[in-house]
Amino acid sequence: MGRWPPLTWAYIMMALIIIQRLVEVKIARRNERWLKAQGGVEAGTAHYPWMVALHCGFFISLLIEVTVSNIAFSRWSAIPLAIVVIAQIIRIWALSSLGKYWNTKIIVLPEAPVIEKGPYRFLRHPNYMVVVAEIAFVPLLFQAYWTAIVFSLLNAAMLMIRIPTEEAALQGETDYGERFKEKKRFWLV
Repeated sequence: MGRWPPLTWAYIMMALIIIQRLVEVKIARRNERWLKAQGGVEAGTAHYPWMVALHCGFFISLLIEVTVSNIAFSRWSAIPLAIVVIAQIIRIWALSSLGKYWNTKIIVLPEAPVIEKGPYRFLRHPNYMVVVAEIAFVPLLFQAYWTAIVFSLLNAAMLMIRIPTEEAALQGETDYGERFKEKKRFWLV
C-alpha cells in the first residue's frame, strides 16, 4: 500500500474537526429544545449568525490556504498538534461538565444551578479558551499562517461581544456573578 501524500492527511484531519463540529451542532439543537421547553431565555441573538459565519469562514479559509500553499505538515507541526489535542480533551471535559446546559447559543435557564464542576471549577469560560487555541493552532498544524492570524483577530473581536453578553444573561437569571466572581475568564485573564 502506497504512502498517502501529506495534503491527504491535512484534509482528513480537517474533515474530522468538521465532523466533530457537526456532532456538536446536533447536540446543541437537542439541548436548545430541552432548555427552551424548561423556560430557557435566549440572549445574544444579534451576534450569533456572525459567530456562525466566522467559524464557517475559518474552515473555508483553512481549506483554501492549505490547498493553495500545498504544504500540509512540517517537523514543527507536533507542537500545535499537541496543543490541539489538549484543547480537544478540555473541550470534551467542558461540554460533558455542562451536560444538557451546554449550547452554541446563549440560552440561560432562570434560577438553574450554576455549573461549577469540571474545568468550571477553575475558569469561567474554558470552552472559549479551547476555541481560541483551536483557531490559532489548527491552522499552524498546516502552516496556514494567514488563517491563524486573521481568524484569531476576528475571534477575539467576537469574544469581546459574546462573553459580556453571556455573562450579563447569566447574572440576570442565576447567581453566576456571585459564584464566579473569583474565577478568571480564561487561564491567565
